[in-house]
Amino acid sequence: MTDTALARLDFEALLHELLERVRGLLNVDTATVLLHDDQRQQLVATAAVGIEEEVRQGIHIPVGKGFAGTVAQRKQPLVLDQVDSTTVVNPLFWEKGVSSLLGIPMLTSGELVGVLHVGAFTARRFTDHDMHLLQLVADRIALATKANTSRAERAAAAALHRSLLPDQLPEVAGTTLAARYVPGDGTGVGGDWYDVFTLPTGRIGIVVGDVVGQGLSAAVVMGRLRSALRAYSLETEDPGQALGKLDRKATHFETRAMATVAYAIFDPSTNQLRLSLAGHPAPVRALPAESAALADIAVDPPVGFGIAHRSRRTSFLEVPPGAAVCFYTDGLVERRGSSIDDGLELLSKEVTAAPAESVCASVMGRLVGSAAVDDDIALLVLSRQTAERGDGS
Repeated sequence: MTDTALARLDFEALLHELLERVRGLLNVDTATVLLHDDQRQQLVATAAVGIEEEVRQGIHIPVGKGFAGTVAQRKQPLVLDQVDSTTVVNPLFWEKGVSSLLGIPMLTSGELVGVLHVGAFTARRFTDHDMHLLQLVADRIALATKANTSRAERAAAAALHRSLLPDQLPEVAGTTLAARYVPGDGTGVGGDWYDVFTLPTGRIGIVVGDVVGQGLSAAVVMGRLRSALRAYSLETEDPGQALGKLDRKATHFETRAMATVAYAIFDPSTNQLRLSLAGHPAPVRALPAESAALADIAVDPPVGFGIAHRSRRTSFLEVPPGAAVCFYTDGLVERRGSSIDDGLELLSKEVTAAPAESVCASVMGRLVGSAAVDDDIALLVLSRQTAERGDGS
């Protein structure tokens, strides 16, 4: 069971090989791995020998129900000498004639990963030695599962995130747009995102958001919020109303999620930006011949905070020719050992009334440089060209 050669196997092959070995080692007829689905609070049959139907039929066992569910709930080994409908949820066991079962919880740092159990067709008295050996196998599978899940989730989150970022930013006469996204070092992709789209009226929708959390779950919630906000943007061009709808949706359907969102609609014909902030930091605006500063914008609670019964506010911001507006997530301005005020002050010094790409490069070069960042960063800059260059050249 501790054979180092097993480390060369991929996850599925490793599970099958360990189950075959444990079946021979303990002289049992069946061996099964059920992995814990934390969101649904179920055990999912993932690998099995001797009773492969468990996996092929997609068996799910609620935590706390039956034999395996009890092992998971108690996080303690369990021996079962009576296998029938009163003790086991899965009918395959008594239909196949399994008479005895030994189950072991799979844990890493006290966290439930799943359940490993073995069964015998004849009455069997499992010993403490059997239990100890099976625990060694369970520990190895738990560590392999955690590592495999982390790799798979990182890859899935990165692929999902890449698919949701805009392929290209819209071309707007007299305006330049530029953006950056950088995942946090060592944490993988999270829930930060930016989005820019053209509305039916020709106005430009601008979104920068940050879902609380990291990894695949945050990326999935981010994708749902992004799609929902795009849909609501077609129903209303009042950013506050759109975020109100998004909050109602998140509060009802994403009960464990929370996000900060800045949603703005820019009208090039009037140089006006309508903006609503849901717990999100205010953008930095640079006007010609003036120092940049945080926009004086009202901030409402985050999306998912549950204020669907209250209206959200929409503010107005002038973006005349020559001005630039910088939207960002807090990963850009928060650093260990320094206050967020220091980060905001530094950001304000780097935002200038210059083309958007130039502003992005300056901000990332000064606030990030060569340093590793702990949190994701999303950055989006809108810059208005001066009147002399207002033809979009």
